Amino acid sequence: MKKTILCSGNEAIGEAAIRAGLRFYAGYPITPQNELTAYMADQLPRRGGIFIQSESELAAINMIYGASAAGARVMTSSSSPGISLKQEGISYISGAQLPAVIINVMRAGPGLGNIWPAQSDYFQATKGGGHGDYHMIVLAPASVQESFDLTRLSFELADRYRIAVMVLSDGLLGQMMEGLTFDEELAPPAAVEKPWALTGARDRKPNVVRSLFMKRPDVEKNNLVLQKKYRRAAAREVRYAETFMDDATMAVVAYGSVARIAEAVVRRLRAKGRRVGLFRPVTLWPFPSKRLADLSRRVKKFLVVEMSYGQMVEDVRLSVEGRAAVSFYGRSGGGVPTESQIERETLRCLSAPLKKRGR
Repeated sequence: MKKTILCSGNEAIGEAAIRAGLRFYAGYPITPQNELTAYMADQLPRRGGIFIQSESELAAINMIYGASAAGARVMTSSSSPGISLKQEGISYISGAQLPAVIINVMRAGPGLGNIWPAQSDYFQATKGGGHGDYHMIVLAPASVQESFDLTRLSFELADRYRIAVMVLSDGLLGQMMEGLTFDEELAPPAAVEKPWALTGARDRKPNVVRSLFMKRPDVEKNNLVLQKKYRRAAAREVRYAETFMDDATMAVVAYGSVARIAEAVVRRLRAKGRRVGLFRPVTLWPFPSKRLADLSRRVKKFLVVEMSYGQMVEDVRLSVEGRAAVSFYGRSGGGVPTESQIERETLRCLSAPLKKRGR
C-alpha cells in the first residue's frame, strides 16, 4: 500500500536508508543536516540498527570503514566542512574497495562559511577530495521524493560496485517539506552476499581488507582493479532528466535545487514560444557527457546555472568540446539564483550572436 507523508529532505534520506537495510550509522552534528542525524538517533536503534554520535567527523568516517569491512550496510552524513574532515577516510574506504553511503547536505563556504545552501562542493565530490586515483558515484536529488529514491539506490550501487556513493543534497533540499510517497509494506532488501567481509575465519581462509600495499606492483594492481570498476560504472550508471529538450535550440543545465528554479523559468519561456529546454544531471559522477555531446550537435547554446562560481560548467564545456557556446551564471556564499535572474541570463544567452568557429 502506498503512503504519502509530509517530510523534510533530511528525514526522507534517513527513512530511505533504514528501508534500504542500513545497519550502522555514525555521524557528528552540523547544520543544515542535523535533522538527518536526529532521525537516525530516534529511528535506527528501534528498527534493528546501530546509531553512534561520534566524537568527531574523523571518527565517524573511520567507524563506517570498520563496520563496512565487517559486511554491514553503512552510512555517514555531514555538511560541507564536515565532509572535508572525512576526505582521508573516504580515500581509505575507496582504496579498500568498501561499499559506503555518504550524505553531504551542502552549505556555503569556503571555511566555516554559513549555514545557507550552496553547490560549491561539486569539485570535492566529483573530482576526488581526498588523495589518490579514486571516484565515488555521486547522485544529485532535486526534490524530497528524489532524496528518498536516490538514497535507496545509493545502497544498491555501493554494494554492486564495492564503492563509496555520495548523495549530494543542500540546505534547501535538506530542510524543505514536501510530500513523500513510498510503499508502506515494502519488504526489506535481501541480504547481499559479501564473501570478502571480515566475519571470522573459523571455516575459511582469512580475508584481508586494506588500502596499504608495501610493494609497488601491488599498489598499481589495486589501482587497475579500481579503474576497471569505475569504467563499468561509468558505462552503466549515467542518469539525467530532460525537460523540453526534443526541439530546444538552447538548454539550461542545472542540478539539484537550482534545477527546480530553472525549470520554472524554462516552462514560463516555453509558454511565450521560446524553444528553451532544461538538462538536469542526476549523476554528477559519472557525468552524462555523452548525452551532452550528442545534444551539442544540434543545440548550439548552453547556460549553466549553479550555486557556485563555476564548477559543473567545466564538465559541460568538456562534454560539448567546442561545438556549442557555453555561458555561465552562478551565485554562492548562500546566494540562491532567483527566477528573474535566471530568466534574464537565459534571454541574454538566447539573443547573443553565435561566434563562428575557426578552422
